[in-house]
Amino acid sequence: MSNKIYYLASCDTCRKIIKSLPNDHNLTFHDIKQDPITTEDLEEMYQLSGSYEALFSKKAQLYKSMGLKDKSLTEDDFKKYILEHYTFLSRPVFIINGKIYIGNSQQNIHQVMKALTGE
Repeated sequence: MSNKIYYLASCDTCRKIIKSLPNDHNLTFHDIKQDPITTEDLEEMYQLSGSYEALFSKKAQLYKSMGLKDKSLTEDDFKKYILEHYTFLSRPVFIINGKIYIGNSQQNIHQVMKALTGE
């Protein structure tokens, strides 16, 4: 299984994180805007994270504009919205050596760097 990063090329935060990756990172890049995530991609992320909600970005502007923040969403809803629009995937998502790292928190990126450098 190859190591992957799901990201958005137009996202400044994603670009900054990618720039800071070790040179020999050996990641397959997947721009979710150019190449929307498939049900299979999302299923793999779900298997590793155990939750669609964990993969869902509540920071997405559509989350507020569609009134989703006022609804009680189920796991099926989270899955449906992530597949419907790339903005709902919390970014970036790394899959490294069978482990998943979701989002751009400092702690998460620190864990990614450790995983990539084999520390």
